[in-house]
Amino acid sequence: MSDRRGALALSLERARKGLETVAQPSSSVSLGVEEAYEVQRELLKLRTADGEKVVGYKMGLTSKAKMRQMGVDSPIMGFLTDGMRLDGSFSLGRAVQPRIEPEIAFLVGREIAGPLPPREALSRCSAVCAALEILDSRYRDFKFKLEDVIADNGSGCAFALGPWTKNPGFEALQGLAVTLKVDGLAAQQGLSDDIYGHPAQSLSALSALLARRGLALPEGCVVLAGAATQAISLRPGLYEGCVAGFAPASVSVSA
Repeated sequence: MSDRRGALALSLERARKGLETVAQPSSSVSLGVEEAYEVQRELLKLRTADGEKVVGYKMGLTSKAKMRQMGVDSPIMGFLTDGMRLDGSFSLGRAVQPRIEPEIAFLVGREIAGPLPPREALSRCSAVCAALEILDSRYRDFKFKLEDVIADNGSGCAFALGPWTKNPGFEALQGLAVTLKVDGLAAQQGLSDDIYGHPAQSLSALSALLARRGLALPEGCVVLAGAATQAISLRPGLYEGCVAGFAPASVSVSA
């Protein structure tokens, strides 16, 4: 571990625990994409040293608009731990500038090793569900460059899953309405196709990102494929991530 990568990871972890924000690394150092992923890896080591366990991975920058904004043509990845998984409730006291977005999640039924095409990657998933992800950037004003957000684990904070449904197959996941509801009212709407063209395409991209680093998606792993809408600021209320044909994921947010 380089001193710089370790120091950056420690700064981000202290900011998360202390509910603080820090300056973007790119404001003071030159940080490439691969080094940013190494910082993310050091960040994960800090969290597992505290007793958290890796339960899956998340994809970010999966929409065309977000990729254009960040000047990239492919998504990024981050990790999910058991400490990030919600049991239906979330307190705003856990975050500094939280936002929430609706997603689609996969449950890996057979190991996905090496870059696999979308249909094959999807065929190795046993179940699918609606999901919600809560984001909370460690950077001031939620502003960052690509390398910054990778180092910060894609602004990951927490996630909630709806009930799992048996994998319906590739075609059944095309063109599904995805809605973020707040207190029963639609706040954001999109389509499953807004997730990198198809959620399975995002899953395939994740398999490639992991393969480059000698990693795979093990059986039982959860994958958040990415958001189908813009994220909105979190306030007290009941949030539901709704995907047509699936039971919703829900989180009750308190002050």
